Amino acid sequence: MTLAPAISNPGGTAGVTLADDALLAAARALDKAERTRTQIRLLTDAHPAMTMDDAYAIQAAWVAAKVAAGDPVIGWKIGLTSKAMQAALSIDIPDSGVLLQSMAFANGAEIAGDRFIQPRIEAEIAFVMKKDVAPDATPAEILAATDYVAPALEILDTRIFRQDPVSGRLRTVFDTISDNAANGGVVLGQPVRDLAGIDLGRVGAVVSRNGEVEETGLGAGVLGDPLISMAWLAQRLGAYGQRIERGQIVLSGSFIRPVEAPSGSRIRADFGPWGTVECRFL
Repeated sequence: MTLAPAISNPGGTAGVTLADDALLAAARALDKAERTRTQIRLLTDAHPAMTMDDAYAIQAAWVAAKVAAGDPVIGWKIGLTSKAMQAALSIDIPDSGVLLQSMAFANGAEIAGDRFIQPRIEAEIAFVMKKDVAPDATPAEILAATDYVAPALEILDTRIFRQDPVSGRLRTVFDTISDNAANGGVVLGQPVRDLAGIDLGRVGAVVSRNGEVEETGLGAGVLGDPLISMAWLAQRLGAYGQRIERGQIVLSGSFIRPVEAPSGSRIRADFGPWGTVECRFL
């Protein structure tokens, strides 16, 4: 795969410190890790002074290569929306990644055992947009721009070691952002179109693996309300000259801890009146 040039100064920010060749080398390493299913060492060990803008520039270069190869962008994911996950990575804001067409799986999909390196599952509320979203959109305006929401599973995958085998260090948020916020795939349930009076903070799921309950949670675990998470993403994208667009899917953030999904795992999230969403790893 040929990688497009990195965005040295995304959205006019001044925080990119790595040279273009270093950004491209990191993006190529992540691309190779995905293709060969072989994790790489922490990028923050190779570049201790890297910034958040460096991390997003690496992500942008990797995504640009995917798009150039015929894998279009279909939306966004928001990560690190819970206090527990933010504390684990010593950060007080979420992060974001990009959803590509190749990442979309049908509800009930059977996923080949060699598709991912180290898959894990999170339960989320997905938004599908009927209008573009302005960077300064309020939660109410975002809800008005929403075509429908849906119960969703996010498939996480890590092209970078969670703990470096040489230094012993745990990955940082910059490693995670570079790695497309650890995104691997998305499974959507049935659309929920009647949003009048719905308190998304009270929507929840019971998540099981092979029939055994692993996690439970409510939408309030996502910054108090998934619409607040959506507003954060709109602002962040605006700072980089991007936006949430009509027709795009947005994963608003997990309200459970990640559930490991090794081969043989059947993952099912029961959203009560919203129905179930599930997948199986062969």
